[in-house]
Amino acid sequence: MLKNIRQSFFAKLFLCIIVLWIILALIFGFTDLEISIAVVDENSTWGIFGQEFGEAPGWGLIAIALSTLIGSYNKDIKKQKVPAYVIIFIGFVLFVLGVIENSSYLMFIGGSMTLPLVLFTLITFRKDWGDYRKISTVITVLTIINPLLFIQITKVFGGRVRFRDLSSGFIEYTPWFIPQGITGNQSFPSGHTAMSWVSLPLLIPLWKKQWKSLIKIIGTISIIGWGFFVGLSRIAIGAHYASDVLFSTGMAMMVTLLLYKKYYTKQDSS
Repeated sequence: MLKNIRQSFFAKLFLCIIVLWIILALIFGFTDLEISIAVVDENSTWGIFGQEFGEAPGWGLIAIALSTLIGSYNKDIKKQKVPAYVIIFIGFVLFVLGVIENSSYLMFIGGSMTLPLVLFTLITFRKDWGDYRKISTVITVLTIINPLLFIQITKVFGGRVRFRDLSSGFIEYTPWFIPQGITGNQSFPSGHTAMSWVSLPLLIPLWKKQWKSLIKIIGTISIIGWGFFVGLSRIAIGAHYASDVLFSTGMAMMVTLLLYKKYYTKQDSS
């Protein structure tokens, strides 16, 4: 009975996301430019904040997930942490290089990777990382499929000009469904948004808790809220159109649902 309920809920949720994605894609295909003209403010404080820090949680979570996934295959709890030490060292080197070369981007990535991973390793030092293998796998696979492959490949061949790079007559504007090829412009889809949704799989363990759980409520609001905040901030500052954000968000949701079905529903129903 419980198995049937879960399968029915999964199927309905999956269908709802697809239908909503299609509807919004059609709408934004013809209203992207008008939306951006109406809302963009390149001096927006919260838009700039999203641009500067939108990817930070994603980098930290990716570092944690990758370290945990690799380490989980070692039965020795202390040796499980070796991959974390390696990634912490890499993050530290990136940060130092950023300081030497005066690169805020390298410092940002290095710091975003190192600090969360150090904290996570200290908190879970005596715990078996094998317990986190499934969720780490989902986060890692989502990262590979969405921010790494889908986003980067589509950006290159989409060739869409960002709103803030358009001339005053907007003549360079193109809708999302007309790819421009390799032009050097990379508006479609949004990489920041994809990175902000890397934490989406964390909803899986959260939603196993009781409905009135404070951790569940705060965690759910934080994860979903951050994803939408970053996406909207990218539109507000003129870095992306609504459809750019839509496709990054839609892909993250679809991939997470499919990975949930693969790694969780079979075991839960057995």
